[in-house]
Amino acid sequence: MARKILLIDDDRLQYRVTQAHFNVFQGERYDLEWAATYEEGLPKLLSGDYSACLLDYQLGERDGLQLIREAMAAGCRTPIVFLTAESAQRVDIEAMNAGALDYLVKGEITPRMVERSLRYALKLGETLEALRRLATRDKLTGLLNRREFDRIIEEERERAVRFGHTVALIMVDIDHFKSVNDTHGHPVGDVVLREVARRLASQVRTVDRVARFGGEEFGVILVHADRAAALEVANKLCVAVRRDPILAGETLPLNITISAGVAILPIDAPDEAGLLSRADKALYAAKVGGRDRAVAFGQA
Repeated sequence: MARKILLIDDDRLQYRVTQAHFNVFQGERYDLEWAATYEEGLPKLLSGDYSACLLDYQLGERDGLQLIREAMAAGCRTPIVFLTAESAQRVDIEAMNAGALDYLVKGEITPRMVERSLRYALKLGETLEALRRLATRDKLTGLLNRREFDRIIEEERERAVRFGHTVALIMVDIDHFKSVNDTHGHPVGDVVLREVARRLASQVRTVDRVARFGGEEFGVILVHADRAAALEVANKLCVAVRRDPILAGETLPLNITISAGVAILPIDAPDEAGLLSRADKALYAAKVGGRDRAVAFGQA
């Protein structure tokens, strides 16, 4: 299936010219879709439905530089090629600094140049995404790693302070995990870690984050969640892990459980360090209380 490319340009003629360039590409074929305004183009760009975007500098009252910056601030990962009618170096540099991977000057564009630029942006985008994943993901489980967990929880704390909402943290620990490694070996322990990670991630919203905190411990960040909502999610996590044995081989089903501790910012703590400390204390209470359960800070 042909990859989709988004053109954001307020000139219908430019859309037709770009489509004509696409029709004579020598290599891969792409489907070109058009957005005529800033307001139409931004949500399309942020949808994640496109492999790359061709973005015009002039977009009515606002320009493409503003759109790139807004898209990047919203977490856009789509490779962007900037189109400008100006050959001024300042615009080119600003576009690249804002997040564009390449730029083309409209008066100099040929089909070969567009095809080359798209191929370059797509390849560079794939490389950057692979590097970003290596930097932010835990190799074994595919979850966010500790470094990214720390960055996100700081970011969410700042957002919570700015907008006056709550952030919940659930700390999760696999019960008796050491005995799994000691009895069955570390490869089986790795299977358990991966499957627990998958089950945890399946129980949260797309806006929430799940990270491998370290060893057999995980952190779940819930945005806009109060104590009741967070405790409900924590109990769901316990059920999801407990419900079915984890198959570490055709003849080795393991009954695994987790314990979870819940804390809320800013109710239980004013900052990230305090939030983590309170969630850890709640997790300890869950362990002392018999494991396979969720406890909120101050509940026990």
